[in-house]
Order: sequence, then C-alpha cells, then structure tokens
Amino acid sequence: MEAVGPNPFLFVSAVLFVCGVVCMTTKRNGIGVLMGVELVLNGASLNFVTFSKFTPLGLDGQVFSLFVIVLAAAEAAVALAIALNFYNNHLTIDVDRGDELHG
Repeated sequence: MEAVGPNPFLFVSAVLFVCGVVCMTTKRNGIGVLMGVELVLNGASLNFVTFSKFTPLGLDGQVFSLFVIVLAAAEAAVALAIALNFYNNHLTIDVDRGDELHG
C-alpha cells in the first residue's frame, strides 16, 4: 500500500483558505463573514498539521493547531455576541450598516 504524501492535504488546505477568503469578501451578512474566517483558520490549521506530519518538527504543528482551534472558539463567541448586540440595535446584521457605530 502506497503512503499518501503531503500534496493532497495542502490542496485541501488551499481550497479551504480560498473559499474562506471568497466568503469573507462576498458576504454582506455578519454570520457569513464569520464562517469565512472559520474556513481560513481551518485551512491554516490543516497546514500546521500537515507540515508537522511530513517534516521533522515533532508535535509543534499539533500544538499550533490546538491554539488555532481555541482562538476560533473564542473568536466565534465574541463575534456572535457582537452580532447579537448589533441585531438588537439595528434589526439586521448587514455589515454595511456598521459605519453608523461611534466609539
């Protein structure tokens, strides 16, 4: 049985990253933008794990991937709280309405 090299994993990671960037730039909905950010973070995390597996780095890639997962969970919690507060004030989560916010 032939072992799978890093190329398929890197291809999937690149596809996830590009889909996330496209989602962040085209969606006008706050939840859609958050989904794009999650896809970008998942693509980066897959890169960390792939390079950890196929290079002599040891567990460094898995540790960085764990930090990315924790960061994504914290980002989702804070961003959803902001989105809910924005919805309560404006009755929409259209990101173009965010220019009305003042410090």
